[in-house]
Amino acid sequence: MNARERKQPKVAAVVLAAGGSTRMGQVKQLLPIAGQPMVRRAAQTVCQAGLAQVVVVVGAQAEPVAEALAGLPVQIVVNEAWAAGLSTSVRAGLEALRPEIQAVLMVLADQPALSTGLLEKLVARYEATGAPIVAPLFEGRRGNPILFDRSLFDALGAVEGDRGGRELLRLYEEQVERLEIDDAAILIDIDTPQDYDTVLGNAFSQDT
Repeated sequence: MNARERKQPKVAAVVLAAGGSTRMGQVKQLLPIAGQPMVRRAAQTVCQAGLAQVVVVVGAQAEPVAEALAGLPVQIVVNEAWAAGLSTSVRAGLEALRPEIQAVLMVLADQPALSTGLLEKLVARYEATGAPIVAPLFEGRRGNPILFDRSLFDALGAVEGDRGGRELLRLYEEQVERLEIDDAAILIDIDTPQDYDTVLGNAFSQDT
């Protein structure tokens, strides 16, 4: 174990990749971004951030989505209740975390511009402040992913319906550590064919 690994808190990531992509009309997790399925691109970025554990929650088209992750050091969890909403995937991801995990990054699989550097900045701010929630902002607008301390895991797992951690951001607003960053990637996700077309036309979708 090197000095950097000893210094970092035990932070995990849960990549939420179980949705049915109703607005897209097809399972968007498998859509290609710069030659890779979208879910693999997101998971690979997360794996490069040096986190203690990476969980990917799959649901709709679970088998092909899981196959798209072949060879990556991730733990795949199948959420059979995915159609009941995002909260069920959040709960499934939390239940898979090891006991020593101190915090979790909730990552959306449809964020094609996600960077390892952003994840590292969120973890570093958590380490420096110990805040129960660390949320990134771009020009004052909150984006994803968001980091949650273990002290909020029970509350996060109790959220119902098609919601993630937004309710906790409201309830614990005064305790949220806001990290202003110069990166619009936190605001970019893909829900519709128009979103996908926009992403394909942007420079960040191309490998460098």
